[in-house]
Amino acid sequence: MDALLLIVLVLVVAAVAVWFVQNRRRTSATSLQDAQAEARRWVERLGGQVYSLDAGDNAPARQALADASERFTAAGAQVDQARSEQQYRLAQQTAYEGLYYVRAARTSMGLDPGPELPAVPGQQQAGAVTEDRQVQVDGRQFEASPDPSDRASHYYPGGMVAGKPVPRGWYSEPWWKPALVAGAWGVGTYLIASSLFAGMAGVGAWSADGGYDAGYEDGLADAQADGGELGDGGDAAGGYDAGGYDAGGYDAGGSDWGGGGDWGGGGGGDFGGGGGDF
Repeated sequence: MDALLLIVLVLVVAAVAVWFVQNRRRTSATSLQDAQAEARRWVERLGGQVYSLDAGDNAPARQALADASERFTAAGAQVDQARSEQQYRLAQQTAYEGLYYVRAARTSMGLDPGPELPAVPGQQQAGAVTEDRQVQVDGRQFEASPDPSDRASHYYPGGMVAGKPVPRGWYSEPWWKPALVAGAWGVGTYLIASSLFAGMAGVGAWSADGGYDAGYEDGLADAQADGGELGDGGDAAGGYDAGGYDAGGYDAGGSDWGGGGDWGGGGGGDFGGGGGDF
């Protein structure tokens, strides 16, 4: 009798274990499908806006739409290659960033920018440009402004780049891209940022001119001794690589957009639409 009871108990435990494993697999597959669908939905909305807007001769809007198009291409590739929920969320995050550029383009064109977007990772920490500022670094002039203009036609939605804040705003050129691509700040790029943002209200903490954080003093000394720069692509006097966007520059692990997020609230808010309306 005891042996029979033991056999029954073992069978029950085995059946529960099999049910648990199968249920977990079904739940995981459903979550993956939901993440894929959500990412594709946002990528499609971004594409609808990119292809429906015409910036005309508005230079800031043209540049913002070009950047949005880059994000659309990157997000589409990420969705096609994704195999996990985290990878689909990274693609969705890239689409969100692209929609920030669309929003900037619409603002530059005098159109309704549309509903607010959730913040991308590090955006709130980085803050926003709150005043017009022009600085000279190595004989070159760099500008930052809260508003678009022919002199400040490069938008950035704000975020942490290689551990340092680059606030939301309009710039004369995308000087942060070397740090974004290389994952480290060169001395020249750091000087541009610290000069532009030191003492500006509303931006993330930056040292005053020449006041480097721990570790940068040694890097600056080494760069001066070698006659070179610290890190890859940080030469403020040379040409900046305004080429391909590194879609992996953000860590999707720190931000969970969740399912069902929508611009208009509920299921009916669609940023895209065939005619480009919100």
